Amino acid sequence: MKPVFKRILLKLSGEALMGAEDYGIDPKVIGALANEIIEVSELGVQIGLVIGGGNIFRGVGLARSGMDRATADHMGMLATVMNALALQDALEKRGVTARVMSALKINEICEDYIRRRALRHLEKNRIAIFAAGTGNPFFTTDSAAALRAIEIGADLLLKATKVDGIYSSDPKFNPDAKRYEHISFDQVLQEKLAVMDATAIALCRDYKMPLRIYNMTRHGDLKRLMYGESLGTLVTV
Repeated sequence: MKPVFKRILLKLSGEALMGAEDYGIDPKVIGALANEIIEVSELGVQIGLVIGGGNIFRGVGLARSGMDRATADHMGMLATVMNALALQDALEKRGVTARVMSALKINEICEDYIRRRALRHLEKNRIAIFAAGTGNPFFTTDSAAALRAIEIGADLLLKATKVDGIYSSDPKFNPDAKRYEHISFDQVLQEKLAVMDATAIALCRDYKMPLRIYNMTRHGDLKRLMYGESLGTLVTV
């Protein structure tokens, strides 16, 4: 049985790397993530990754405390580079070739993001990790994930979360919250559902990039999604 997707973009939050820790990277968590990604890569699926930096630094949070927003956002971008390097290390220790491509020039430790080079890495079945967001302040890593998914021609944008999809309200506080199996981008925007930021949702809608929200804590779900199983919530036009 062949996977139904040839190329995907997987968005991971920085907070996901913390595990049970309050800060930083839990080696067990990043190792488990690397194993899941490798399982999918071995199916022949080309994988691009975008990782947030919230486990190390959140630009928005410090900006609220009085720091210049552009400066805070650039610091947040550097945090994503640290996470990307950590994931690259975890993947390569398991025998998989991975490349970190940064939207900011940091040539001593990773490549510049160049679209054609990224496509070449993917075609050679290397895992491409896109770091430093879009390279611009005021844009989130969600927006970067949407942008990179469109640029590399991904078949699907996946956002890994700790919940099993999109709900009408927070299921932690509302036991009657409804989980959507399928929803439109317009409905997400109209109901202000906390899935991704509005810029990312609008980008996906305008370029018809399907988005699926799934639970990353359930081992094997990522692989099952590659075979077309309907897990989490699918967002389309």
